[in-house]
Amino acid sequence: MRTAERTDVGRIRSVNEDRAVILPEKYGTVIAIIADGMGGHQAGDIASQLAIEKIREELSGLPEGATLEERKVAIRLAVEAANAEVYRQASQREQLRGMGTTVVVSLATPDQLVVGHIGDSRAYLAADSRLVQLTEDHSLVNELLKSGQITREEADHHPRRNVLLRALGTDTEVQVDVVEHSWTEGDILLMCSDGLSNMVNEEECLEVLQSEHSLEHKVDELVERALSAGGDDNVTVVLIENRPAEASGKEG
Repeated sequence: MRTAERTDVGRIRSVNEDRAVILPEKYGTVIAIIADGMGGHQAGDIASQLAIEKIREELSGLPEGATLEERKVAIRLAVEAANAEVYRQASQREQLRGMGTTVVVSLATPDQLVVGHIGDSRAYLAADSRLVQLTEDHSLVNELLKSGQITREEADHHPRRNVLLRALGTDTEVQVDVVEHSWTEGDILLMCSDGLSNMVNEEECLEVLQSEHSLEHKVDELVERALSAGGDDNVTVVLIENRPAEASGKEG
């Protein structure tokens, strides 16, 4: 598979609390993780780094030929392990108390996507000229939107849109949402922190993803659009395209 990633501190923040990693393809599976830390300067970037490292470690032993159910269980257990690690470190060190992070992690095979997440970092699938959001934000604003208390337009500009109802590392236990979705050759998985989704609408994202440019150009274009729109948060974007990596001359 073809992959591309980019993270940027943005135009306002002095520290990048986002982290992202794409693991080398193994047994026909690509693993990608994004974490958006919170808790201020050091604590936020430590939380996201810890989460990435723990999930990476837990998923590195995924066996060849793992079934769909086994992949779903693996993601859930990996995120739960990361939650325990971040919570433990936050409890032991005063300067890290209260830190946490969002996380979105995907296991991509040529015919199936499995995505787990906590918080408001997102995964989208670009397929059949549509952009479908695979994750659901664990945020106050999303709950207000679902209950009909605010409109979509109000949600986009709500003063408390960054308030999370669920995060990794802030409690001893956490509920992980895990979804599955089929995809075919040519489809693109977009994973991002809210530094992209809060600044660039879905129509613009789809426009970029459907362009004839390379995957690297597309990931750069998405980040640049977020920066041009204000860049008031860290911006992180991961793209996975369902095409053979060899065809692009880049190992996925």
